[in-house]
Amino acid sequence: MNRGFLTTAVVLAAAVLGVHVDLAHAQAWPTRPIRTIVNFAPGGPVDVVIRMMAPAMQSVLGQPLVVENRAGAGGNIGTDAVAKSPPDGYTLLGTSSAFAVNPSLTPDAGYDPEKDFVPVAIIARQPNLILVNPSVPANTLAELIALVKKGKYAYASPGSGTTPHLTAENLFRVLARADVPAVHFRGAGPAAAAVVAGEPAIGSFAATAAMPFIKSGKLRALAISSQQRSPVLPDVPTFAEAGYPTIKDYTWVALLAPAGTPPEVVQKLNDAVNQVLRLPDVRAGLDKFVFDEVGGSPKDFADYLHSEIAHWADVVKATGARLE
Repeated sequence: MNRGFLTTAVVLAAAVLGVHVDLAHAQAWPTRPIRTIVNFAPGGPVDVVIRMMAPAMQSVLGQPLVVENRAGAGGNIGTDAVAKSPPDGYTLLGTSSAFAVNPSLTPDAGYDPEKDFVPVAIIARQPNLILVNPSVPANTLAELIALVKKGKYAYASPGSGTTPHLTAENLFRVLARADVPAVHFRGAGPAAAAVVAGEPAIGSFAATAAMPFIKSGKLRALAISSQQRSPVLPDVPTFAEAGYPTIKDYTWVALLAPAGTPPEVVQKLNDAVNQVLRLPDVRAGLDKFVFDEVGGSPKDFADYLHSEIAHWADVVKATGARLE
C-alpha cells in the first residue's frame, strides 16, 4: 500500500476521532462543579446576580456554580485568571460592562475582550445612579452640579473603568465642566457603604448596592441613566429629564468563557441562562434590584459586546479617563 495514502488515512482517522472525543466531552459536560470567578467584590451587582442565579443554574445543569470573588484592577485580575484557565467549560467569568471598557482605559489590560473570551450570555442590565448622602444639600442633579462647582467634593465609584465611573466622569468633567475627582472602591458594595458614611458624600454606582440604603433613607438618588424612569424608583428622574440627554448608560452582568471553549458547551450554558431567566423567582429577584433580564444567544451577546467596546472607547476618549 502507498505510504502516503496510509499516512493520510491515519491523519483523517485521528481527526475524525478527535471530533468524536470533543462531542462526547460536550455531551457529558458538566461532570464536576463549575468555578465562576466574579471579578468584583461581594455586594456589587455582578456578585449579587451571579449568586442569585447559581442555585437555579445548578438545577438545570446538574452541577453547582462555585462563586469565587477576585476583585482588583478594575476587574482585570479576575478577568486575567479566567483568560488563562483551560477552555473546558469549568471556569467561567462573571463580569460587568467594565469588561468592555478596560481595554480602552489602559494600553495593556491583559486581555482582548473579543479574542481571549467566548461570550456566553448577558444575564441582566441595570442603569447607573448618581446618589448623595442626606447631609448633602442637594435634592436635584442641578442643585448638585451647582454645589460641586462651588466647593471641593469627590465621588465614590465601584472601581476605575466601571460604567458608573465613566457615567460620572462624563457628567462632571465633560458635560458639567466641574472638578469632582473619583474615589475608587473594590466594588459597588464598599462604594455604597462609603457614601452612607459620608466619605465621600457623593456616589455613582449601579442600583443594586444602593437600593437598601435608598429605601432606608440613608442615600438619596438624584438621577438614573436609563432611557425611562425605573418602576422601582419612579421618583428618580432620568439624566435626560435632568438636562443630560446623551447619558443612557447601563451596567450589565454577563457570563463569558475562555477562548477555545467547545461551542456545544457554550450553547449548553447559554440555554441554561435563558431557561433560568424565565423562572418567576429569578425575575422577581432581578426586579428587586432594578435589573432587567436580557438573555439571548451567544451571537446576540457578541454583537452587543462589539458595540459596547466602541461606545465606551468614545466615552473614555472624551473624558480622558485612565485605569487607576
